[in-house]
Amino acid sequence: MPLDVTILEQLAWPVTVMAAWLAGELGHRWTGLPRISLYGLVGFLLASPQVGVLPARHSDVMLLLADIAFGLILFELGYRINLRWLRCNPWIAVMGLVESLITFIAVAALALWWGQPATTALLLAALAMSTSPAAVLRVVNEQRCTGQVTERVMHLSALNCVLSVLVFKVIVGWVVLETSGNVWQALSSSVLVLVLSAGLGALAGLAMPWVLRASDRSRPDATVVFAIMVVLLVAVVHALRLSPVLATLTFGLLARHRRLVLSQAQRNFGPLGDLLAIVLFVFIAATLEWSKVAAGLGLGLALVLVRACTKTLGVAAFSRVSGVSWRKGLLSGLAMTPISVFVILVLEQTRFLGVDLVDQLAPLGAATLLLDIFGPVLTQRALVWAGEAHPEEGR
Repeated sequence: MPLDVTILEQLAWPVTVMAAWLAGELGHRWTGLPRISLYGLVGFLLASPQVGVLPARHSDVMLLLADIAFGLILFELGYRINLRWLRCNPWIAVMGLVESLITFIAVAALALWWGQPATTALLLAALAMSTSPAAVLRVVNEQRCTGQVTERVMHLSALNCVLSVLVFKVIVGWVVLETSGNVWQALSSSVLVLVLSAGLGALAGLAMPWVLRASDRSRPDATVVFAIMVVLLVAVVHALRLSPVLATLTFGLLARHRRLVLSQAQRNFGPLGDLLAIVLFVFIAATLEWSKVAAGLGLGLALVLVRACTKTLGVAAFSRVSGVSWRKGLLSGLAMTPISVFVILVLEQTRFLGVDLVDQLAPLGAATLLLDIFGPVLTQRALVWAGEAHPEEGR
C-alpha cells in the first residue's frame, strides 16, 4: 500500500473526531442544538459510503472504543437509578413495561403489514423498545437537567434497554436455532450471554470496595478509579463477546446500592468521557450507508412515528396515577425518542458473534439516522419545556 494512502487512513479518525468536535462546539453555540446530534451528522457525512474520509471497514478496536464510551455512560446511568423510588412508586415500572410491550406489538404489526419476514419484524420490534441512554444522559448533563421528567426518562430508558436486550437476545437465539439446529449455539448466543454479562457486572460491583480501599482515598477525584474499572469490565465483556449493556448497568446499580461514593467523580467522566462520547456518536453514524437508509426510508419513517406515538401515549397514560400531570407525562414520553446508539452497538456486537443482521434490518438504518440527529433535539426540547433544563452560561 502506498505510503500516502497509509498516512491518510491513519489520520482519518483523528481528523474526523476534530471536525465533529468543532461542529459540535460551534453548532451548539450558534443554534443551541445538542452537540451529539452534530457529532452524528459529521460522522454520517464523512463515512466511507458518503464522502469517504473514514475507512470502509470498522475495526474491532473502534467497536471496543465505542463500547467503552457507551459503558461509561451506562455505568453513570445505572448509578443514578434509585430502586427504592421504584418500590415506593411501582407505577414507574408498570409504565415502562406497558409502553415497551405496546411498542413491541405495534412495531411488529407494522413491519408484518409492510411485508417484512416474521423474524425481521420481531427483531425490529425488540430494538424499537429501547431508548438510547447515551443520548438521554448526555443531553441531561449538557443541559444540567433536574426534576420529575428527567428522573422518569432516565429510569425508563434503563428499563427499556434491559427489556430490549432480553427480548433481542432471545429472538437471536431462536434465529440461530432455526438456522443451525444447534441448541448449545442458540443458548450461548442468548441466555448464556445475558447471565454472564449481568454476573460480570455484579462481580465488578463486589470488587469495587476493595479497589477503593487499595487506592489513595485522600485524592479529591474518584473519576479515574471508576473509569478504569468500567474500561476493564467492558474490555473483558468485549473479549468474551458478551453484552456491555447489561454488564455496565448492573455494575452501576450495584455500586449505588452498596453505597460506593461517586459524588466526587466528574459528570460524564470528565474530559475522558467527553472525548469518547465524540468517538461514540461519530462511530454510530459512520456505520450507516445512505443507499441502505434510502432503501428502508418508507418503513423507517413509519417506524419512527409509530414508536414515538406508543412511547409518548404509553407513558402519558400512567402520568396521573404515578404522580405527575398529563403534560409532564407527555413530555417524558417525547424525551424518550433517541434510539440510535443502543441499536447500532447491539447490532455490531451481534455481527461479531457471527450473526449479521444489519442488512436484514435496512428500515432500522433509516430510523437510526433520523433519530441520531433529531432524537437528542426532541429530548432537549422536552426537558426545556418541562422547565428542568438549567444550562451553564456560556455553554
